[in-house]
Amino acid sequence: MARLETVEELEAIYGPMRPASLAKVADRITPEYRSLLDASPFVALATSGPEGLDCSPRGDLPGFVRVVDPHTLMMPDRLGNNRVDSLRNILRDPRVALLFLIPGVGITLRVNGRAHLETDPALLESFAVDGKAPRSVIAIEVGEVYSQCARAIIRSGLWDPSRHVDPRTLPPPERSWRP
Repeated sequence: MARLETVEELEAIYGPMRPASLAKVADRITPEYRSLLDASPFVALATSGPEGLDCSPRGDLPGFVRVVDPHTLMMPDRLGNNRVDSLRNILRDPRVALLFLIPGVGITLRVNGRAHLETDPALLESFAVDGKAPRSVIAIEVGEVYSQCARAIIRSGLWDPSRHVDPRTLPPPERSWRP
């Protein structure tokens, strides 16, 4: 087994980054990227902190991540398992990465930036759904945003119903809690 140790070794195998991959990177939310954000009901939020890394799923109605301006996004923190790993990490290291998915569409949208938490009552209320406001809102300062090609989605068959797994064939989540 040959373990890669340097960027030079990596680039000897993959070559330099293609200009087309760099051309689509923006430092703000463009109208085209906003249309993808507005259509997405799901995002994976990646954070880093002293206890380690976290990548957590976030979902709601399409457009639940609000575009405040071309450089700012806001995402409600809806009720979940209450571990708050991502929120703890944001308080200690504001760097975040988001991967947006749109059901039936292969293109993904990636956003990298810095986040902080907001608890202003009026802001929380503006994110209320069915009378329930989130306990906090994650505000994201966009550093870079770009779309990712559909190859991984196509290869995985993620949106292909013939490749969907019957959930009854998997152990229930509570069984995975036991060592």
